[in-house]
Amino acid sequence: MQEAAGVLKEGFLVKRGHVVHNWKVRWFVLLQDKLLYYKFEGGKKESSPKGRILLDGCTITCPCLEYENRPLLIKLRTKTNTDYFLECCSREERDSWALDITGAIHAGHPVQVQELHRMKNSFKLLENISLHHIVDKMRDSSSGIKLTRNLEQGNRYKETFTGSALVDWLISNSFAVSRFEAVTLASMLMEENFTKPVGTRSIEAMRYSDLSEQFLDDSTALYMFAESSKKMLSSKEELQFNISELSGTIVKQGFLVKQGHKRKNWKVRKFVLRADPAFLHYYDPTKEENKPVGGFSLRGCLVSALEDNGVPAGVKGNVQGNLFKIITKNDIHYYIQASSKAERTQWIEAIKPLT
Repeated sequence: MQEAAGVLKEGFLVKRGHVVHNWKVRWFVLLQDKLLYYKFEGGKKESSPKGRILLDGCTITCPCLEYENRPLLIKLRTKTNTDYFLECCSREERDSWALDITGAIHAGHPVQVQELHRMKNSFKLLENISLHHIVDKMRDSSSGIKLTRNLEQGNRYKETFTGSALVDWLISNSFAVSRFEAVTLASMLMEENFTKPVGTRSIEAMRYSDLSEQFLDDSTALYMFAESSKKMLSSKEELQFNISELSGTIVKQGFLVKQGHKRKNWKVRKFVLRADPAFLHYYDPTKEENKPVGGFSLRGCLVSALEDNGVPAGVKGNVQGNLFKIITKNDIHYYIQASSKAERTQWIEAIKPLT
């Protein structure tokens, strides 16, 4: 997984299959004219690509909201009208991939590249815009914004949406062409009492921030329609994990490779690091339900990098390089592989203060 000549970007994405529409984690490598993807087995990328997406003549849709339970999608349509759906682990990563892929698609057309940069930073709201019309569209049962239950600081809120979800929806429905425009529109909706903040993060931003920063383009800031129901506490039976451990502030998230406890096989998981309380949870990115398949408290844990020379003790299979280990206070050992030394260092530095 080392940098190679001509590689613009690489990393894990979740790809929808062509024949059977299941979702598989693949290692993607962006080149100037194509996007390669590889199977990743036993902690290693296979030597030959599983497939390739030719970028000449491609169109890109981001945000893509065609899958209700997968809000972090990029859609690529080739000039032969083949559609590829690629899912990222965070809004920031999705936008970064989309920007780099768009740059590669238009690399030979500098005028188009300049126009794309201009649109990205543009600010020109639609003339005669009707906030009532936007809210009616938001409430549409088939194409409106998805309302979900969300957790924050031990409270479960129903019929809410996140700040970044609203920004994505406004862009996807052509009410704005840039995130800056969409945030401005979202702020207007809140100021005119069509929507309201719920939860500590968004309420504090409205109370204490400057006017331009009162609405948060963030996946942890919660909002709802102004006349919606108030918060509803969830019973612990509704969740596989205690509600409190899932309500902390997200510090870091991303795809990592983890060794299983029983079979000792290696699988890509989406890891989410939370503070207050400090927990590390991991999810199966191929599944649509947003529930952890595992997790543990970080209090009393030890985290350390493993040697890159050879296969460290405790690691099964010929897996080496960019490994680190977390030992819980109950002496359970977790072996995890990052995609690079830099990423491994970032994760260790993020985890250590929470132990």
